[in-house]
Amino acid sequence: MFEESLNKAQQWCAHPAIDLEAKKEIQELIQKLPASQTELHERFYRGLEFGTGGLRGILGMGENRINRYTVRRAAQALALTIKKYYPQNASVVVSYDCRHGSREFAEETIGVMAAHGIKGRIFSVLTPTPMLSYALRYYKAQAGVMVTASHNPPKYNGYKVFWSDGAQVVTPIDQEVIDAYNSLSDWSMIKTMSFKEATALGLAQNTDSLVDESFYQMIQDQVIVNKELCLTQGDKLKITFTPLHGTAKVPCETIAKKLGFTHFKTIAEQAVFDGNFPTVKFPNPEDPSAMKMVVDEMLRSNSDIAFGSDPDGDRLGVVVNHKGQAHFVNGNELGAIYLHYIFTQRQKNKTLPANPVIIKSIVTSPVQDKIAATFGAQTIATLTGFKWMAHAIKELEDKKSPLNFVFASEESFGYMPHKEARDKDGVSSMALMCEIALFYKLKAMTLIDVLDEIAETYGFFAETLVSLDYEGLEGAQKIQRIMEKFRHYSETEMLFEKIAKKNDYLKPQETGLPKSNVLSFLFESGNQLFLRPSGTEPKIKFYVMVAEHSGNLAQKKERAQEKLTKFSQYLKNICEGI
Repeated sequence: MFEESLNKAQQWCAHPAIDLEAKKEIQELIQKLPASQTELHERFYRGLEFGTGGLRGILGMGENRINRYTVRRAAQALALTIKKYYPQNASVVVSYDCRHGSREFAEETIGVMAAHGIKGRIFSVLTPTPMLSYALRYYKAQAGVMVTASHNPPKYNGYKVFWSDGAQVVTPIDQEVIDAYNSLSDWSMIKTMSFKEATALGLAQNTDSLVDESFYQMIQDQVIVNKELCLTQGDKLKITFTPLHGTAKVPCETIAKKLGFTHFKTIAEQAVFDGNFPTVKFPNPEDPSAMKMVVDEMLRSNSDIAFGSDPDGDRLGVVVNHKGQAHFVNGNELGAIYLHYIFTQRQKNKTLPANPVIIKSIVTSPVQDKIAATFGAQTIATLTGFKWMAHAIKELEDKKSPLNFVFASEESFGYMPHKEARDKDGVSSMALMCEIALFYKLKAMTLIDVLDEIAETYGFFAETLVSLDYEGLEGAQKIQRIMEKFRHYSETEMLFEKIAKKNDYLKPQETGLPKSNVLSFLFESGNQLFLRPSGTEPKIKFYVMVAEHSGNLAQKKERAQEKLTKFSQYLKNICEGI
């Protein structure tokens, strides 16, 4: 098997379309054999796969790495698909984050598009994913690209592809782009030109400030429930914030100022755009260690709340100062807080639309169903990923459904409190959470008090995520073995739970959803387990959901935590032995 990889590496070094610098990196690995065999094999044992949303991989030269050649290949696949659907006057919008190579890859994308006669707009500064999605719709472009690897470690970069509705591509467009990508069997097949040449030909230009201002105005008009409250009382909320070296710095500071939240402090060390992410191990607000600096500042300055966003600004992490202690609020809890506030306050001020509907992923807490039902709202459950939620919104629009979208979320710190951008939005989510935190502070409550109020009103639900990392080829094979182990799980019980039903999402006839490598177990108690390999990271995820119905709130919390802890250890033990 390595011989095939070595042959591909040698072909790379001999190919006339590959420049000398790119060849040199691979030649040096060949010269270091056999010590470099694993690394060389990892770079060439396959081509970098274009998944259902785009590319994500380790930076470096080689067919299985993110570099200007694999980016050009992805850009041409997208260009060919655009031309198929929009033969004339097509345009794209491109943005990028702070990662190594992001601006270069954005310009490469524009160059490929220009070579195919497609006009491109590019942000002059790094800009979050939700603003890219919004700009695509604002300019009525046919497609968009966000160059980012989201919250992955520094050695990664990636390439998110969006379609004309502003959402990441879904079937059938995604498969057509994938097919076009796979059909490019030779680097010399790719048409490109320099960004400078594309600009000179009028095929490349910067976005303008009007789209940014339109985005901020949309948040004020459509996301914020009580703008007057924010403008008149916003100075009473003390906020600390970290963009984790990424794109959310300017947008979050800007919208906070526009809404009157004057006590807004950004962590200076993490406000510097830096693809090395020098102050954190992983730039992910889901990881408590990544939030350490902003939490320390929150406690030092006695701020009310701390926010953190990931490098491409689509996720939001929240930590609450509750009685002088830092409380990390997880994604399911945040989703419940958003819904509880939106429904209660919009019903009160008569801005809740008729026939409301919320959208959530299948692995997101069932407490959302309970909250929605209380207010006569329907719930649509989709596969994990906001592209599926955005697709559900588009289906409602295409069918002229009487249902009116209110909110979408998933447990991994992703929220969409509007439909003007068709992806999760850390900027709008932060703005709305500022309003929520202010509203409850004026009632002498924190978000921790709100969670207890929600539990008393709708029932107590608790969830945990077991995420296991397995990198490289061996890791991918282990993840596959784990999935097969549970796919063929034949026992009638799992730990302390009797299995009522198992669903395999590779079988759409069982789920009514698109085919996906996901398994779920519904237990007789009503508790649930989902498992799936990550589509963007070398890991497998287990989602454990429990509900407690008897006893007081403290007893419910204790029993739920005991079950979650036992289940987590049980799953880890099984995976260790596979």
